[in-house]
Amino acid sequence: MQPTHANRRCTRKLIEMRLIDLHQVAVPDVVEAAKEADILIFVIPHQFIRGLAATMLGKIKPTAVGLSLIKGFDSGDDKSIKLISKVVEEHLKIPCNVLMGANLANEVAEEKFCETTIGCRDKRMAPVFRDLMMTPNFRVVVVEDCEAVEVCGALKNIVACGAGFVDGLGLGDNTKAAVIRLGLMEMIKFVETFYGNAKLSTFFESCGVADLITTCYGGRNRRVCEQFIKTGKSIKELEDELLGGQKLQGPATADEVNAMLKAKGLTDKFPLFTAVHRICTRELKGTDLIDEIRNHPEHAISQKNFIDYHQSSF
Repeated sequence: MQPTHANRRCTRKLIEMRLIDLHQVAVPDVVEAAKEADILIFVIPHQFIRGLAATMLGKIKPTAVGLSLIKGFDSGDDKSIKLISKVVEEHLKIPCNVLMGANLANEVAEEKFCETTIGCRDKRMAPVFRDLMMTPNFRVVVVEDCEAVEVCGALKNIVACGAGFVDGLGLGDNTKAAVIRLGLMEMIKFVETFYGNAKLSTFFESCGVADLITTCYGGRNRRVCEQFIKTGKSIKELEDELLGGQKLQGPATADEVNAMLKAKGLTDKFPLFTAVHRICTRELKGTDLIDEIRNHPEHAISQKNFIDYHQSSF
């Protein structure tokens, strides 16, 4: 890919997209590229983060700061999941912040207007990251809820798979909207259950509802999962056919989340996440999706809130 970079083009995945900043220099050796950097930006499939960190260990500035754009989790042998930012921090001994949002790569490369969210606890670094990343067409909001921002970026891919199943089944926009809403509620519940103390407002930033919407309508997880239902082909076959061999994040994240929920006995609390995993692994048929969410816990909570409201009015 080096000659391609030298001609000011991105990788073959975005072959027609020109690099935006003319001051960028492409260096194919990761250690050479990172050794003098003050800010390290991580943008790779989440499955490869440990190998990358091992390559970079001891070869970067001890004062460097990380910014992860990686959407996914790292899974442990004990069925637990770990945030990618935490993997970076533990392996490279540097602080790592996160950037997530409704940022489809081709549209960002074409400089179409969008928003993004940076999760950063260090108030000294917050304006640095904002000024570094923001352009007239790439608007940045910085919040302190690092875990919530990062978890949203991972979980929305599971919901997008569900949206793709709906499209593949031809169930329409009302059903798709229900899947998106229930998916958002499960995302919020997941953060509350395992990370706590997140502000509800964070879910209404670009990292939350905006990224969820754009991924459920325009992302690769939705597109591949639609074809998964329509063609009967495996996820692997569709990755090769539609993504040129790139790995889909949604099914992998659904598998990691399901393993943890099952170990903790919480699968019934997250029926959409669970159903998506079971459909991807063909434990369920795509047509079973609606039966799995028809009596979603959120419906019971909404009904209870309705009853409590009316009882308090008398």
